Amino acid sequence: MSYPIRIGVQLRPQHGEYRDIRAAAVRAEEMGVDVVLNWDHFFPLYGDPGGNHFECWTMLASFAEVTERVEIGPLVSCYSYRNAHLLADMARTVDHISEGRLILGLGAGWYEKDYAEYEYPFGTAGARLRDFESGLYRITKRLGRLIPPPVRDIPILIGGMGEKQTMRLAGRYADIWHGFGGAETLARKNRILDEWCRDAGRDPAEVERSIEVIEVEEIDRADGLLAAGATLMTLVIDGPRYDLSAVRDWLDWRDTRNG
Repeated sequence: MSYPIRIGVQLRPQHGEYRDIRAAAVRAEEMGVDVVLNWDHFFPLYGDPGGNHFECWTMLASFAEVTERVEIGPLVSCYSYRNAHLLADMARTVDHISEGRLILGLGAGWYEKDYAEYEYPFGTAGARLRDFESGLYRITKRLGRLIPPPVRDIPILIGGMGEKQTMRLAGRYADIWHGFGGAETLARKNRILDEWCRDAGRDPAEVERSIEVIEVEEIDRADGLLAAGATLMTLVIDGPRYDLSAVRDWLDWRDTRNG
């Protein structure tokens, strides 16, 4: 399977006003972005820890209403913040609100402050990954039992770089894998993911590869990331300004490479 190059933006919901986040989602769609994502945290990760912040899934329901074409989703939703069956139902509902545009991004969780402040048990990384594996099974089962079912088979995105557990789960469950780092790291991780896909009896080409791009002004990185295997370039956009000006260069590059 061959994937076209796509450009996503992650609107990190920290330090801004919601009206500005919503306006950025609409503006991104108008520019021609393919995917608009947020994240699933309860506090800012960068800058003032006491700054503005907004919740993931209620925001995604709003994105679903104010956009018409772009795919939307969390990058990524922490499995252990919600019961697996409830999370599947939330995803199905947002998929219907968006008329079939949801990507279900999932991760095992890592930010201890979220857990401590919201009184979730943090445990160990190993325990969270074991719970995540069982959660993936329950989420996929529940998605198949809901009435009405999702509008489409909701693509599952798994984010993370752990080679023994997270990438193994991506090889089994993911339609999209999301990673971090430069081209050299991406190429090596892609080879590892390929092996996990084969181990699960899947064609590695079934899994689209996404990469985080923090330095959005550095368009000269694009060809290297593409050569390393990424086709979904996910550009990080922060508040409070949500400046999308650098996204235009990536969209022009996408259109040139896609022909």
